[in-house]
Amino acid sequence: MVTPLQLDPTAIANGVNNVWILVVCFLIFFMQPGFALLESGQVRAKNVGNVLMKNMTDWTLGVLVFFIVGAAVSAIVGMITTPGLSLDIGSAFAYINDPSAYIGWFFGAVFAMTAATIVSGAVAGRMSYKAYVFVAAAMTAVIYPAMPGVAWGGSGLISGAGYLGQVIGVGYLDFAGATVVHMCGGIAGLVAAKLVGARKGRYDENGNSQAIPGHSMLLAVLGTLFLAFGWYGFNVGTQATVLTAEGEFMGAALGRVVLNTTLGMGAGGVAAMVVSAAWQGKPDPLWTANGLLAGLVAVTGAVPHVTWWGGILLGLIAGALVLPTFRWVVDSLKIDDVCGVFVVHGSSGAIGTILIPVFAAPGVLSAGVGTHLAMQVIGVAVIGIWTVLASI
Repeated sequence: MVTPLQLDPTAIANGVNNVWILVVCFLIFFMQPGFALLESGQVRAKNVGNVLMKNMTDWTLGVLVFFIVGAAVSAIVGMITTPGLSLDIGSAFAYINDPSAYIGWFFGAVFAMTAATIVSGAVAGRMSYKAYVFVAAAMTAVIYPAMPGVAWGGSGLISGAGYLGQVIGVGYLDFAGATVVHMCGGIAGLVAAKLVGARKGRYDENGNSQAIPGHSMLLAVLGTLFLAFGWYGFNVGTQATVLTAEGEFMGAALGRVVLNTTLGMGAGGVAAMVVSAAWQGKPDPLWTANGLLAGLVAVTGAVPHVTWWGGILLGLIAGALVLPTFRWVVDSLKIDDVCGVFVVHGSSGAIGTILIPVFAAPGVLSAGVGTHLAMQVIGVAVIGIWTVLASI
């Protein structure tokens, strides 16, 4: 008599989901060469070596720092900002000697490296490498790790279980890190660019900005497309459960995420192309590329929460604002943000995340639109204030 093969459905589901997480982490890692190409193309040829060293340092030093301390900081922040949880330092560092936690740690690490790498684009062309080593360490040890600590993992200040979440009655919505990752990196980059100062020749004796063109539009646009490719891992991969223990394939959830990611990307690029054509007389490939990325950032926190037309509108809004917001930063604030990281990652992340309740799909909101809007605004303020103060 042949004994039927006994398979544990939960074990199969866990195996599939963990392999899925690893695959998407590899996709997210592919954003690193995207950042390297994008930033290298937007600086002068003489600065390319410095930019590439900073990008490699974000990953090499960053993963070490995030493993030794950063991931634990996230857990500690979650503990101390959630009522009913006590501070347990041992538990926060338990992942270090727990092989079953390593895949989850790696998933968190690739997000942390993305936040850190954003900063280098803002200070390109005039920040010494030695100083940037400290920036990369600080971003991956404390500045970024505090953000998932307050918002993700079912605990933290602005989660539904956190102090602010309980007061307001709802949790903060940011699915894949439009603000937790991208706005944090964008604001940190803006602060760094302000404190370091502008490149020589960026402003004339009257304070008027002077263009310093990058040396390769090709590298910048290729880097943009590499980032867009990796972004599918970033957004779709955050839908970490693809197969339930009951054997259900989460196709609808994955489909909404991938659709809104794609529509937001397309709408952002089109909007920036149209605005740049109206502003400058012809469409500009670099502004179109930045609009594409801004659209992606705007929907990153929203992809499972909003309708398909909401994804398009978020991308359109973010893409349309790229050029005017950049001019405001450079001309009015007098901040030399070389790669426009604040408008692409900072303001786009904030706008897209705040507007989630306005475009929410049926059944997403647990309370009224006004209540969720209040939580979104407060959450963006918490993340923004922390990032400014910590970066300074």
